[in-house]
Amino acid sequence: MSGAVSDRSRYDRATAHLDAPFAIVDLAAFDANAADLVRRAGGKPVRVASKSVRCRALLERVLAAEGFAGIMSFTLAESIWLARQGFTDVLLAYPSADRTGFGELTDDPELAGAITVLVDDPSQLDLIDSSRGGPETVRVCLELDTSLELFGGRVRFGARRSPLRTPEALGAFAELVQNRPGFEVVGLMAYEGHIAGVGDRVAGRPLRSQLVRMMQTRARAELAERRAAVVQRLRQVAELEFVNGGGTGSVESTVAESAVTEVAAGSGLYQPRLFDNYASFRGRPAALFAQPVVRRPGVGVVTVLGGGYPASGPAGGDRSPVPYLPEGLRYDPQEGAGEVQTPLLGTAADDLLIGDRVWFRHAKAGELCERFAELHLVEGDRVVETVPTYRGEGRAFL
Repeated sequence: MSGAVSDRSRYDRATAHLDAPFAIVDLAAFDANAADLVRRAGGKPVRVASKSVRCRALLERVLAAEGFAGIMSFTLAESIWLARQGFTDVLLAYPSADRTGFGELTDDPELAGAITVLVDDPSQLDLIDSSRGGPETVRVCLELDTSLELFGGRVRFGARRSPLRTPEALGAFAELVQNRPGFEVVGLMAYEGHIAGVGDRVAGRPLRSQLVRMMQTRARAELAERRAAVVQRLRQVAELEFVNGGGTGSVESTVAESAVTEVAAGSGLYQPRLFDNYASFRGRPAALFAQPVVRRPGVGVVTVLGGGYPASGPAGGDRSPVPYLPEGLRYDPQEGAGEVQTPLLGTAADDLLIGDRVWFRHAKAGELCERFAELHLVEGDRVVETVPTYRGEGRAFL
């Protein structure tokens, strides 16, 4: 029996008592992916990106494993909630305009000690000061723009994030922060999304994959030199506790830089479909959702209930979930993944009966948890625990 057929069989057995739709996490695959991230990090700690997990129980599970340390959060409200749940090292990786949250943070010494906030603009400091509820010092992380710019900036690869790009700009801003009462620079973050988040081995697109690899080779070299210079400059201003970089797709190249002290990763724990497109690693699909067969319109066709859960990013076919098990199913190109019904084509459809499950993989990682209130954790052929997602805990952080 092939691995995929075996997985489908045990998932069906494990969840026979459940009515689809629902979502599962295969704990063996999740733990194997976690161990592989640690191996790839080569001894440097892995900070878990919570937006790629969005489940407190699974954050606790992975942080209990050797090689993981700290959380990278996505909103201030989430950061405060996590700190109040006992997580003591939370790096907010995006600027915030949450005045209420900053009021709480600056009025609570435990929160102020557990949470580090990201800033890259003096106006953000003004907003924090105008929101202060108390005298606590705010731990600050600066962000370096990692994008690759060519031809005098006319061509750019990378996300539009921080306006701080050069050692001079980072150094001047760090001095401004350090000289401002109530703030302390403790870290640097530099997310190379054009390397970590862009697959370099896309099936059926060899030319594009080759061009991506060429871009990434140049981007790695340019960023390594610039990041080292930035860190050297910042250490003249502040005692940095950490220099964070990377993501699931760039772990090896990021940790190879001596200036980097830790790497961030999260998507690799679930291994969503977009992360199949990398030459340097191969994870195991761990997070899946099941949809029930509700119609059999004809030969080679079944219809499942809904499943149109697009991922964020530029609209396109790669943002849709994919039918995963049984193998051999595909969307009807005229309908795609629907909100209420989704026709699926292929010879495998003829073996499916009303009420059977089709197992899907989401395009991205934690966004799946915005669709489900709970995750059923599977070991072997049984559900060993059912745990709430952020949504299930009543936490809408976006």
